[in-house]
Amino acid sequence: MALFLAIDAGGTKTRCLLADETTILGRAVTGSVELMRVSEAEASSHLRAMLAEVSQVANVSLGELSQTCVGLAGLSIDAVREWAEREIGAVIGGDLHLLSEDEIALEGAFYGGPGVLIIAGTGSNIIGRAADGAMYQAGGWGPALGDEGSGFWIAQEALRAGFWAKDRGVATTLLAEIGEFWGLKSLGEIVERANARPGPDLPALVPVIVRCAEAGDELAIAVLERAGVELAEQVALVALKMKESGGRRKIDAACTGSILEHISLVRSAMVAALKTSSPGVKVLDGVVDSLEGALWRAREAVKAVS
Repeated sequence: MALFLAIDAGGTKTRCLLADETTILGRAVTGSVELMRVSEAEASSHLRAMLAEVSQVANVSLGELSQTCVGLAGLSIDAVREWAEREIGAVIGGDLHLLSEDEIALEGAFYGGPGVLIIAGTGSNIIGRAADGAMYQAGGWGPALGDEGSGFWIAQEALRAGFWAKDRGVATTLLAEIGEFWGLKSLGEIVERANARPGPDLPALVPVIVRCAEAGDELAIAVLERAGVELAEQVALVALKMKESGGRRKIDAACTGSILEHISLVRSAMVAALKTSSPGVKVLDGVVDSLEGALWRAREAVKAVS
């Protein structure tokens, strides 16, 4: 019996599952293991605890594994790849496959087939795979350079909108609610916290911004709607690249990430914008489970060697 380990290392949490050919035997969750967000020591501690837990839950020794597939950000960085190979490779049996988070999410959506994947969680990225296997991308350059429509972007834009409103005497609850969430009492303290280095956990502000929008704050609503429009612009760009390469006129697009899963205002604004800019793009219902994509790739890998 072949055994498989799938790992999805997201921006704020890391999930894994252990399975055989047909059944999931155990799952575990831990904190981030992305070296761009946490120290190597913290990442290694999280990883080891999670692997020990899933092994115990599944009652399977990790040395018995046939294939392991990991979706991890930053694999183009040598230190990240070397860390993953060292830390994971030391405790598993079988083969180790390191893929980007985007790749496993794309597999979770289309299982090797063509389509566009819209990723909007802590960060954001749009990737597309044509029928001939050619890959296309827009965004995904990190919070300092882009990540439009992501949790980081939404929080940053909400802070900017709050201070824009302060300068112009426009009513908004954004700064008051953010200050309360951070436990701060003055605008100066908010400025200091927002500009601190290392910076605060901005994506943690997203639920605060959503609550402001739900209460009718027009600036909060505008920020969330603009997040959807920003995502739609990048989806349209990827769809255009795919069509120009001779791809199909009709393109399916799948969603993944907490922003598109939980914030209907962002998703509806994105879908509405796409109906105008790219009517050939159909946004599929629901959200993709990237972990399922990693499991699919692990299972496909054993078929390739058998």
